[in-house]
Amino acid sequence: MSGTEISSEGLDLRLRKLKFRLWHRGIREMDLVMGGFADAELMNLSETELTEVEGWLDIPDQQMFAWVNGSETPPADLDTPLFRKLRTFHGQRP
Repeated sequence: MSGTEISSEGLDLRLRKLKFRLWHRGIREMDLVMGGFADAELMNLSETELTEVEGWLDIPDQQMFAWVNGSETPPADLDTPLFRKLRTFHGQRP
C-alpha cells in the first residue's frame, strides 16, 4: 500500500485536513498506520474523538509508533478507548 485509495471528495474541511495530515506524518510506518486508520474510521468518529486524533498529531512519530506497536506503554492519558482501537487496528493489518 502506497497511500490512501479513498477520496477526500465530499469531506468537510476539518476531515480533509485531518486525513491529509494522518497520511503525511513523516515516517512511512506512521503514514500507513495513521492513514489507514483514517481511511477506515475517520467518518465514524465523534467530534470529541476527532479532537483526540488531532492531538495525536503533536506526538513525535517514533514515540507514537512505539506506543501503537506495543513496544512501549503509552501514558495513562493517551490510553483511551480510541487509542486502543488504533492499536487493535494496527495489529490486524497485514
